[in-house]
Amino acid sequence: MSSVIVRCRLASALSWRYGRRLSSDAPSSFHPAHKESVVAASQTLVSDRVPPSSTGAEAPEASLASSERKPWSFLKYTLFAAFTGVAATAGYATYAYSLSQADEKTRSFLDSVSYSSADSDSTLDNLKGLLYSAAMTVPAKAIELYLDLRKVIEEQIHGYTEPTSDKLLPDLHPLEQHVFTLVLDLNETLVYSDWKRDRGWRTFKRPGIDAFLEHLAKFYEIVIYSDQLNMYVDPVVERLDSKQCIRYRLSRGATKYQDGKHYRDLSKLNRNSGKIIYISGHALESCLQPENCIQIKPWKLEADDTTLLDLIPFLEFVASRPPPDIRPVIASYEGTDIAKEFIKRSVEHQRLMQEQRQNRGLWRR
Repeated sequence: MSSVIVRCRLASALSWRYGRRLSSDAPSSFHPAHKESVVAASQTLVSDRVPPSSTGAEAPEASLASSERKPWSFLKYTLFAAFTGVAATAGYATYAYSLSQADEKTRSFLDSVSYSSADSDSTLDNLKGLLYSAAMTVPAKAIELYLDLRKVIEEQIHGYTEPTSDKLLPDLHPLEQHVFTLVLDLNETLVYSDWKRDRGWRTFKRPGIDAFLEHLAKFYEIVIYSDQLNMYVDPVVERLDSKQCIRYRLSRGATKYQDGKHYRDLSKLNRNSGKIIYISGHALESCLQPENCIQIKPWKLEADDTTLLDLIPFLEFVASRPPPDIRPVIASYEGTDIAKEFIKRSVEHQRLMQEQRQNRGLWRR
């Protein structure tokens, strides 16, 4: 190969020096086959030279990049594992303990983090206390943050699920402490709202509602307690109660949201529970105190309905001869139609009284 290179260089030098002679018409001694061999040899020479490998130059850079990525990958997975552990711990604590219980269980740990040295402590003890305090500062701050966030979230949830106040009604006047409170539902109890495409929404009054409210307002403190929004309750009650028989009206904000439903909580009315009567077409399904409930037939536009008028004798008797606690009285009517059962008991009572009078007359004779 070296001889070929030498010959090529010698030929090029001679052609440069004796260009005229080499470029004459005389036949050239440089045979085409020889020329091809020279070109092939030069190509072989060029191909024998190993080109610089790009992988060889990039290998150090790749190894350097991978070595730089390893710490970041480790840090990333470590942070993800730590976050997952903290979230799982917070979720379990929220499920297993109330806010007060969680605060009580973590209070001793939070107090131990704030280290204060005493004069009798040795240098080693002070060092241990400072190291412990420094190491536990971050977990303590995380616990405090969890407790604060949970308190804020529970307050927000409480505002949506609990009644707006623990005293939904103002204090009863001292001269009216003996008065019973008659709590009435609105929909399908006093009114019925119906929608049709040709006329939209309409609200209808139950038969006998005017006489019912006007008569019982003489004996009871009447309160409307609905699970509808006040934008619906207020205009309906204003048109329903033209003679101002209803003292108070409570809407959805005064209910307790539980298991996807709005319940009436009579314990928040600021009244004696033994002097509260709740009447509704869905009383047992919508109230948290079934012992105070009188269930009546839901009204759905029946023109011949007399349910409210039939209840007047019973309610008037309770108000005129008030028992110390209405709940046992209501329990005695369980499973019966109170209006009909009351009439039946009244007739029986009158019969017994009549027999007693007759017997007394016989003894006097």
